[in-house]
Amino acid sequence: MIRRFGKPPSPSQNYIRRMGAYALLPRDSRLLVTCQSDPDPDYQLPGGGVDPGESPVAALHREVFEETGWRIADPRRIGAFRRFAYMPEYDLWAEKICLVYLARPTLRLGPPSEPRHSAHWVAAHEAAQMLGNAGDRHFAGLWAKTA
Repeated sequence: MIRRFGKPPSPSQNYIRRMGAYALLPRDSRLLVTCQSDPDPDYQLPGGGVDPGESPVAALHREVFEETGWRIADPRRIGAFRRFAYMPEYDLWAEKICLVYLARPTLRLGPPSEPRHSAHWVAAHEAAQMLGNAGDRHFAGLWAKTA
């Protein structure tokens, strides 16, 4: 059973299952996070959906680069969670299965290529409070306790 964060699913709503891969990217006592500015600023762990035929690790590398401009190394899965949410960019109600990895940011190649995203280094304890969803905050908080 994968732990759920956020609101329970509505029995009257149909949800499409969407797999995603997300990263805790530590350096010293900070985490690299992404801010999606539209429709409102929302800080998130870098990552996103796994495309058909793509492995979660390949999706993680792609999404982190698109959202932060950084390359990563040594991803290691540390957990998973699920949440039920409306995804306005797809006009879709989704059961999001979020695989969480710990990885090493190795090289910044430029700014994020994903529109309306910016990358930020944030103190781990601050990230554990400011991230936009409870699952991200949970995993950032676990890492902050060890930093």
